[in-house]
Amino acid sequence: MRLEITDIQKIIPHRFPFLMIDRVLECKPNEKLVAVKNVSVNEHYFLGHFPQNQVMPGVLIIEAMAQAGCIYFYYSKSLQGKSLIYYLAKTEARFHHPVVPGDQLIIEVTSVKLLPRAGFVKAKAMVGDKLMAEAEIGFGIKES
Repeated sequence: MRLEITDIQKIIPHRFPFLMIDRVLECKPNEKLVAVKNVSVNEHYFLGHFPQNQVMPGVLIIEAMAQAGCIYFYYSKSLQGKSLIYYLAKTEARFHHPVVPGDQLIIEVTSVKLLPRAGFVKAKAMVGDKLMAEAEIGFGIKES
């Protein structure tokens, strides 16, 4: 299944400038999700995050992975139609290369453990064939 931005906005509450997922290319519940974050030079954080050597902040790469994980959880747990609030519980991340304007970040999420109201996922962020970052992310949900 593919999801466009309007579909994503029905699942997670984030909006500009904090919506970090532009599209979902593939979603196989309980198996994997592949999402896209297009990194544009017009992103607001580039104004102050090393303006002479622009780099996407690591915390925002983690946020993009967490948002992809929440979309994955939503479909894996068949929560369609529910209005949910997500919160980050735990993150262990490694950064391998900087993400810069013009990059297309491909985020792949797989399960570690999915509970009724929480999830633990593995995520990796790639640009082309190059691993940029990887993380294990835990999060919880509650109905709003």
